[in-house]
Amino acid sequence: MNKFMTIGIDLAKAVFFISVLDGSGKQVRRKKLRRHEVLAFLANYPEAVVGMEACSGAHYWARQIQALGHEVHLLPAQHVKAYLRGQKNDYNDAQAIAEAVQHGRIRCVEVKTSEQQLDQSLHRLRQSVVVEQTGLVNRTRALLAEHGVCLPEGKHRFRQAVAGMLEDAENGLPWRLRELLGRQYQLFLALEQELAWYEREIKTQAATNEHCQRLMTVPGYGPIVSSAFCGWIGNGQQFRCGRDVAAALGLVPKQYSTGGKTILGGISKRGDKHLRALLVHGARAVARYAKERDDKLSRWVQNLIDRRGYNKAVVALANKLARIGWAVVARSEQYRAMPA
Repeated sequence: MNKFMTIGIDLAKAVFFISVLDGSGKQVRRKKLRRHEVLAFLANYPEAVVGMEACSGAHYWARQIQALGHEVHLLPAQHVKAYLRGQKNDYNDAQAIAEAVQHGRIRCVEVKTSEQQLDQSLHRLRQSVVVEQTGLVNRTRALLAEHGVCLPEGKHRFRQAVAGMLEDAENGLPWRLRELLGRQYQLFLALEQELAWYEREIKTQAATNEHCQRLMTVPGYGPIVSSAFCGWIGNGQQFRCGRDVAAALGLVPKQYSTGGKTILGGISKRGDKHLRALLVHGARAVARYAKERDDKLSRWVQNLIDRRGYNKAVVALANKLARIGWAVVARSEQYRAMPA
C-alpha cells in the first residue's frame, strides 16, 4: 500500500472536494466530484490513506472506501480546524484534512459497522420520543397552570391526574380547555405506545447480543445501557485501556494546567452525551442501594459517598462502570462481583 499518498475528502450531500498530497506534504492534485463519481475515482486510484471528518455519512463512505482497498482515517472535526490555512473554502478544507491525517497526532474515530449504526439509530429515535413526550407534559402543565390547575411532576402522576380530570365532569373545567386537554392526553398515550415499542426492540436486540448479555451482569447495566454501550464501543479494540474509554465519554476531570501547576475542574463532558447520561443514571441506581449490599463495589461507593458526597460518588462510579464495560467487551470477560 502506498502509505506516502494521502487523500483528503471534504464530505457533503452532493458535491465532494478532494485534495491529494504526496509523501512530502505537497499537494499534487485537487478535484471536485459529484456524489456518484467519488467511488469510481478512488477505485481507479492507487491504494492510499484516505482521510475524512467524522460527520454525517462518514461511516458509510468509510466502509465503501475500505472495500476498495484504501486505508481510511476518520478525524474529529474540531481537531481538523487547526490545520486550515488561508481562506475557508472546500478545497482548503480537504487539504487541511489530508494534512491532519499525514501529521498522525489526532486520535482517529473507529469506523462503525452497519449494525452499530442501526443500534445507535434505535437509541436516537427512542431519545427523540422521550424528549417529545417530556415537552408535551411540560406544555400541558403550563397550560393548566394558566387556569389555576397545578399538576404534580412526573409522567406517571401526569397520566393519573389528567385521566382523573377528564373523567370528572363536575370539576368546573371550561369545555374548550377540556377538549384541548383530551387531545394532549391522547397524544401522550400515543407517544407512550411508541416509546414502549422502541424499548421492546432494544431489549430484543440486547437478548441476541453476546456482549450485551455479559454487560447486563454488571451492576448499573440494563438492556438499554448495555445496548447503547455496545453500539458506541464496538469491539473496544480502538482503546488501549479502560481509562481511555472514560476519557472519551467525558467522565474524567477537565484539566487546565500551566506553569507546572495542575488545575482540575469538573468532568470534561466530551464524547457521546446520551451514553454518558445513561451511565450516570445506572450509577445512581447502584449508589441508591449500596447500603443494602455487602460486595466490594457497593462498599467502595458507600465510602466515597461518605467522604465526597453523593453526586461526586455517582460520577466516579459511572467512570468505573465505563472501565468495567470496556474490560467485559474488549477482553470477552465475565463480570465477577468481588466480596467485601
